[in-house]
Amino acid sequence: MKLTQICQEIDISFTGDDIEITGLHTLSEATPTEISFFNDKKYLNELPHTKAAAVLIAEEYVELLPTTTIALVTDEAYLKLALASKFFAHKIETKADEPKIGDGCDIATRASFGKNVTLGDNVIVMAGTYIGDNVSIGSNTLIYPNVTIYHHSIVGSNCIVHAGTVIGSDGYGFAHTKMGEHIKIYQNGNTVIEDDVEIGANCTIDRAVFGTTYIRKGTKLDNLIQIGHNCDVGEYSLMAGQSGMAGSTTTGRNLVIGGQSAISGHLHIGDFVTIAGKAGVTKSLKGGKTYAGFPAIEHRMWLKQQVKISFLNKR
Repeated sequence: MKLTQICQEIDISFTGDDIEITGLHTLSEATPTEISFFNDKKYLNELPHTKAAAVLIAEEYVELLPTTTIALVTDEAYLKLALASKFFAHKIETKADEPKIGDGCDIATRASFGKNVTLGDNVIVMAGTYIGDNVSIGSNTLIYPNVTIYHHSIVGSNCIVHAGTVIGSDGYGFAHTKMGEHIKIYQNGNTVIEDDVEIGANCTIDRAVFGTTYIRKGTKLDNLIQIGHNCDVGEYSLMAGQSGMAGSTTTGRNLVIGGQSAISGHLHIGDFVTIAGKAGVTKSLKGGKTYAGFPAIEHRMWLKQQVKISFLNKR
């Protein structure tokens, strides 16, 4: 879309060249044909370096933008982003094509496909599964019944996806008006499941707002696990049932998470971290350690606290 058309639709005026806009992205990742936004001071140092064509931004920060970037001045940058996101959303439709199928595949007659689906060799897709537009699935992957894989998702080779799991559903993203209304931010990224991953039954892995949600090579997820949008779960990680991870959290390799544990969003968990069952992680964690409790602390410290609390209870 032309920038003038977008600005007209979201009720913003600007001065500058009318250019073609191809999408939306973060300040650090936006290209010279994409719009970005600024609504959090922790990203202040990214403003002078952004390559975005235009940025939704409050007037007080405009002077920090590069001269090549157009300022779209607003006091509701996040809300305007939400309004603009719908213009770049994938068109949802029920039209279907025959998938491109490799050698030795076994596809149930009651499996459904969108357009431009590609399956590698020896893929098994069981009944009730839906595989959306522009999805690719690598060789030797097994998809159990009633799995849903949304558009533009990528599933690697030698994977197993158990019944009822949803890959690439919308992340939980809304902007809020001054009157408290909730405006959907269309999730225009995708989800990538790398090779040798096993995903249990009834898991949900959200697609990214922009960019990609990753489940890295060799990771194994138990049943009933939620992975938020833009997460990056490191390779060879293990997550037990009913655990979850909020949006934009990243992890190193070989993470181990006990059952019913949860990790807050926008954190980083280091390599070879173990998180005990029912823990609540509220801040980034250093690698190579075991953590427990809520808020999660080093396991030895948590054990000492429990001993002291037990003595208090006896008084």
